[in-house]
Amino acid sequence: MGVLVVESNRDFSRPEGSSADNDFKDKKKKHRSRKSKQPISGTSYESEICGDSSDLQGESTSSDHVVLNGNCQLPEQYDTVTHHVGVNGHHQVPKEGKAGVDLDTSLCQYANEHIVDAHQQNRQVHSCYESKEAAVASEDTVGPTIVARPIDFQGHRKCFPPHLSMEAVSEALKSGKLLKAVFRVNAHNKLEAYCKIDGFQTDVLINGVVAQNRAIEGDTVAVVIDPPSLWPRMKGSNEIPNSSASQNSRRDAIVHVPDCSIVANKLHPESEIVLPSNGENGHEDSMYYDCASSYGAPPDNGFMGEVLDNTYARGCEPCSPAAKGKYHSESCDSVNVSEKLRFFTTLYPSKRPTGRVISIIEKSLRRDNVVGFLSVKQWIYNREKRKNSRKNKIQSDLSYGYVFLSPNDPKFTKMMLSVRNLPESLKKRLGAGDTTIETDLVAAKVIDWSEESYIPDASVIQIFGRGSDVKAQLTSILFENAIDASEFSPEVLSCIPQAPLEVPPEELQCRRDHRKLCVFTIDPASATDLDDALSVEKLASGDFRVGVHIADVSYFVSPDSALDMDAQIRSTSVYLLQRKLPMLPSVLSDNLASLNPGIDKLAFSIFWDINSAGEVLDRWIGRTIIQSCCKLSYDHAQQMIDDTFDFKDSKSLMVNQWPKLYGKFAWSDVIKSVKTLHEISKVLRENRLKDGAVLLETPKISFLFDEEGMPYDSVLSVRRDSNYLVEEFMLLANRTAAEVITRAYPTTALLRRHPEPNARKLKDFEAFCHKHGLKLDTSSSEKLNRSLEQIKRELSHDSILFDILMSYAARPMQLASYFCSGDSKDASDLSHYALAVPLFTHFTSPLRRYPDIVVHRTLAAALEAEDACLKCRRTPHSPTEEVALTRCFSGLCFVEDVAKSTQAQEALSAAASKYRVPCTETLADVAAHCNEKKLAARHVKDAIDKLYMWVLLKKNKILCSEARVLGLGPRFMSVYIPKLAIERRIYYDEVEGLIVQWLEATSTLVLSQSSHKRLGRRSSPGKCKTLEEAVLIVNPADPNLESKSSQDFEGGEGEPKTCGDEPAFFPLTIHLLSTIPVALHAVGGDDGPLDIVARLYVSSYFHQL
Repeated sequence: MGVLVVESNRDFSRPEGSSADNDFKDKKKKHRSRKSKQPISGTSYESEICGDSSDLQGESTSSDHVVLNGNCQLPEQYDTVTHHVGVNGHHQVPKEGKAGVDLDTSLCQYANEHIVDAHQQNRQVHSCYESKEAAVASEDTVGPTIVARPIDFQGHRKCFPPHLSMEAVSEALKSGKLLKAVFRVNAHNKLEAYCKIDGFQTDVLINGVVAQNRAIEGDTVAVVIDPPSLWPRMKGSNEIPNSSASQNSRRDAIVHVPDCSIVANKLHPESEIVLPSNGENGHEDSMYYDCASSYGAPPDNGFMGEVLDNTYARGCEPCSPAAKGKYHSESCDSVNVSEKLRFFTTLYPSKRPTGRVISIIEKSLRRDNVVGFLSVKQWIYNREKRKNSRKNKIQSDLSYGYVFLSPNDPKFTKMMLSVRNLPESLKKRLGAGDTTIETDLVAAKVIDWSEESYIPDASVIQIFGRGSDVKAQLTSILFENAIDASEFSPEVLSCIPQAPLEVPPEELQCRRDHRKLCVFTIDPASATDLDDALSVEKLASGDFRVGVHIADVSYFVSPDSALDMDAQIRSTSVYLLQRKLPMLPSVLSDNLASLNPGIDKLAFSIFWDINSAGEVLDRWIGRTIIQSCCKLSYDHAQQMIDDTFDFKDSKSLMVNQWPKLYGKFAWSDVIKSVKTLHEISKVLRENRLKDGAVLLETPKISFLFDEEGMPYDSVLSVRRDSNYLVEEFMLLANRTAAEVITRAYPTTALLRRHPEPNARKLKDFEAFCHKHGLKLDTSSSEKLNRSLEQIKRELSHDSILFDILMSYAARPMQLASYFCSGDSKDASDLSHYALAVPLFTHFTSPLRRYPDIVVHRTLAAALEAEDACLKCRRTPHSPTEEVALTRCFSGLCFVEDVAKSTQAQEALSAAASKYRVPCTETLADVAAHCNEKKLAARHVKDAIDKLYMWVLLKKNKILCSEARVLGLGPRFMSVYIPKLAIERRIYYDEVEGLIVQWLEATSTLVLSQSSHKRLGRRSSPGKCKTLEEAVLIVNPADPNLESKSSQDFEGGEGEPKTCGDEPAFFPLTIHLLSTIPVALHAVGGDDGPLDIVARLYVSSYFHQL
């Protein structure tokens, strides 16, 4: 494996023997002659005209440099690692972490020798890297195509600095001289990556391929921070120079490589007025930002969320001499890096800290789950060229050369695959010249990424099928997110008792019997795994006893059994809209443990005595036996709340497909219970908001499927009172369980926390609202929610804008996550910001979440220890008083002296051993794994939503709809499409026939159509777009325009569909938050990753009919 070079295969369409052709050949011969006389240098950059490394085996090839006005020009001197180069061309790299070398000296030497060169190299690599990316991407044109390929540069130039040894990294992390972080790539620009450092509001920018140093999305890396003098200003800073000028500078830097230093340490301004991208809500507390953005949005740490408006960004404060003396950033002293970073980020609030990866501590699992498309046309073209060469007749076509993989995930770089290591099925098709290989989705894993190679080596491990096939896409989505879709093994199934299961007599003796209670479930209509049920009784005092009953899954899943280990690995059920991948076998999750109606079931129940003010007066927690009387859907419950259900009409019951009612209860009993629970839930919700809870809700898309399981339309779904009813009591149950297990096991409780939002992003959002006349107070969660409620009233006439603001209010919010209570250093680390509660966990969904099973076991241990204490301390004279005093864990009041007594601690230890409560270290690992799997499940849902939206648009060709402008700048705009609840970008720079005027002072964009095609300046080959790529233009004189505009989204196949929106006209003037018409269509499938592209929808008489 060697370094990648840019190569260009040229095929000029000139008559043979023409003078121009002869002149060109003479020039190539002279150039080749000159080059052959020059010694190979470790700092020289070579370009050769050949197809793969087989040409190095003896075939004579011509070589010439290619200029950027159509080709690629690269700098001759390109030392990528360090300026310490010996006379023999080899690099003299400092030897870090070796015996006898002081660690501080080693790190300082590494930083000093690499910091300048890394920045200089980034300036050059950016342009070269973009040229290669564009070239490899344009392989549909066979012949004069620029591709990247490996050549043997062993012992010569290196492309990346070496990684520090793990011993040196470990020592530096312990001494605080390096920072450890997860590496996250900007999906819109993979040259930008970000590292979230614990305890810091601002992410560290890793800018450029050299600074990223072969790190891949999701890797855990060791980062060294650059001196503040090299930090760029954050995007949107009011001290950034004129955007147009800086953009021109960036283009000049790409076109003229030697001049790239003019943008040495500045981030290119993608957009000067940018709102953060879409947030995504979920179920229960997932609505409080358990997961990242929706499928059209960049990640939370991406640049889209960094700035809202350049008019209110904070300026850079000057650094005082005293401060410079205290923290001299250029020196390597004994001051902790975290302390330095905290000081300088406070001192320079408008600057973005930058750093470099110096080691990869832990490789991401994403390296083994890469999905993409192969590029083979260039290899086939080169093979045909070799066949015509006498010197290559004896060579085996399938033993040489490389093909490229273009990952679907834009966060990944292109990868290189050796032809000889391809699967036999692919090699056979490749040998036959089958170019349809490029339409197949394939899975690959990263094998290696050496210092000498620009891109990593990979190998194909699976072929999914055609990219346009929905099944192939679904399979690839599961693979990419490492979701286990395999069947359950016989060993796992053997752990489950045979159905039907009768309640064992011993369970009847040790559980409370609530089978005579009116209990029912409320779930989605298609749900089969029924985790939770509800009940309510009115007490003689006028108060209410509300019960939440959760399936006792821990009774069936024994700790450390094959069933338990499999459930832990899967961690969560994954829902694919049309089907689900259960965490537990369906015989258990849908039958034995599920709270199906009319059958005795084992449950974990919590009862609260609640008064009319929503105050909890008393509670009881324990294991029970229940029998649900009916399975209600959210629609059923909503009709009961709205009084639209006539239970006396038997015909209405049959028409509406109401569920069967079991037991002695009548529909009037169920309806009364639902209405009572609804009234109580409203009070609980109001109290939560008063206590500081934040409610951020955004529209969701639901798909309508035909009989074949394919989507034919989409609708916006909204949450209703029946959803809130269930949610309130599930939240109360989760809070109660968290409180009990933390009292009993303060260091081994599995909890869920939600950190406070990113302060800088929250202030940015606050400033944006103020600029547009909307008052927002972010000083506390309570005031934030109150402000949002006021904004909702003010924007009652513009619900779309309010939905946008609500989704963007979620952007500063950080992800909620599972954690072990023993890992927290401070009590504030345990809290849940959005719910405004000190403790929270997941207890209510054990059929689909493994953390809930762990919590059930811990809760069972706490209750058993509490019962043991009660038996020992109970006296025959006053049993009631003694019980009230000794319910130290599950009662409303925490009796700390009893809980810490030797008797209680012994009981807790025995119960923990019986129920296998994990230790702190084990529980921390379980929590981390569950976090990964929960996030992966969210990514699967987002990807499937995007897939079905793509299928829907592909079927209907074009959808014209209104959109709101969220971000605006000289290069592109971000728009929100309310009908689909997605955000998209429209690029209008580098477009032929389109005149772009960006008015910086007023933040206004004016787009006009030129009467003739105008070639814009091209920053890299193939980047200039046609007008049709950015704008869908219709002619007002088109007689078919009116008929097309009247068609529905659900119309027949084959014709463009619209929603009746009228097109705009040139010249088009656009402001932030303007409403504009756009045209959406699906791209990709057989020829690349799936995507939904937005274009401006404009009418013009210049357009030909």
